[in-house]
Amino acid sequence: MPVSSHALTDALSGIVGKDRLLTDSASLARCAVDGALPVWIVRPESVDDVSRLLRLAAEERLAVAPRGSGTLMGLGNPPRRLDGVLDLSGLAAVVDYEPADLTATVQCGISLAALAPRLAAQRQFLPLDPLDGSARSVGGVLATNASGPLRYRYGTPRDLLLGVRFVQADGTVTWGGARVVKSVTGYDIPKLMVGSLGTLGVLVEATLRLHPLPGAERTWLVTFPTAEQAAGLLAAILDSPLQPNRLAILSGTAVAGRAAGGAAVAVSFGSVPEAVTAQGEDLVAIARGEGGRVTTAEGGFWARPWRFPAEATVMLKVAAPPSEAAALCGEIQRLAGELGIAAGILGEAGNGVLHLAVRGNLPAADWDTRLITPLRERVTPAGGSVVVERAPREVKERLDVWGPVEPTTLALMKRLKSEFDPLGTLNPGRYVDQI
Repeated sequence: MPVSSHALTDALSGIVGKDRLLTDSASLARCAVDGALPVWIVRPESVDDVSRLLRLAAEERLAVAPRGSGTLMGLGNPPRRLDGVLDLSGLAAVVDYEPADLTATVQCGISLAALAPRLAAQRQFLPLDPLDGSARSVGGVLATNASGPLRYRYGTPRDLLLGVRFVQADGTVTWGGARVVKSVTGYDIPKLMVGSLGTLGVLVEATLRLHPLPGAERTWLVTFPTAEQAAGLLAAILDSPLQPNRLAILSGTAVAGRAAGGAAVAVSFGSVPEAVTAQGEDLVAIARGEGGRVTTAEGGFWARPWRFPAEATVMLKVAAPPSEAAALCGEIQRLAGELGIAAGILGEAGNGVLHLAVRGNLPAADWDTRLITPLRERVTPAGGSVVVERAPREVKERLDVWGPVEPTTLALMKRLKSEFDPLGTLNPGRYVDQI
């Protein structure tokens, strides 16, 4: 028999303490997910706390949403149920750091910004630069499979995650990958957890692959009147011996304040100083041959917050073949003009990922039928996808934010959810096909 509300409050505070159980209206509103208010928020400070909380949630058939920095809590379908939020910001320690091995094990509540100085002291870094900034937690970045322009050289979170410790929906603490204490037979656990939005388990520790900091890094901006005119430069760079660590195309409101022109290609090189200078000279020659205007960017170009996503009404992550990145930017800008909305795009040109932030006032039906659906129809035949990373709830209720999934793949995902979380404790309804 379910416990009473008063008894549940006592049970939760008995695990984390009264000062780490929040039920005030301001805190609950801050942690709402697509308008769904939790009844309580708990802030565990140990893996054991997380284990006991999830065991209680499973016993009482409660629905729980894990939360890191809260930056991307708008990702996912609206929750089917939401009883409580598990705020993991208190799990923020560096558990083990081995500079000689280029590895670090950290608790997943630590932010990228807090981790960076510890690594920089040894001339190392974790090459993850999500568009929404370094305030994001390591666990949140992994759970949402977030990356940025550095992905061009260093890969995705899946490439940088060696092992993971997570708490299953019934409270069982489990390891997978490196530093294995207990693993789940038959599964590549780190790869399963990345991008699963906390629906298979709550990430509490991660063992990460690090990289040496480059001796020097510089960024060049090449501006063009339109994104289509930038296509020649992107093709030339991809076909050249140049080795950027970032290669991005900026369009629309993403260009404002960073370059003059309708579109810009941003290229950074990180290596020994001599190699950076030589590659920069080669880039300038190629860019001028393509008719671009070349300038150098100041040191904080990539570190400065990108404002255009924060102001967006709808945020989309569009995946397409890299060869189509520039043309697709142009098509999106024309579509936005027809709809009377403002679009900003930062495209990871070498990876074919476009981060699209759109600002405007449209009915929910128009966001769906005149923007999102046409984009899906445009990129799906070439194996692309469109994920709605942020949108008003009335828009989300008209579609699946993750887009269509091949039936065999969807069946496998549902089987995994059933095996890892049979009671639907973790983020019910928020993942693909509302699983």
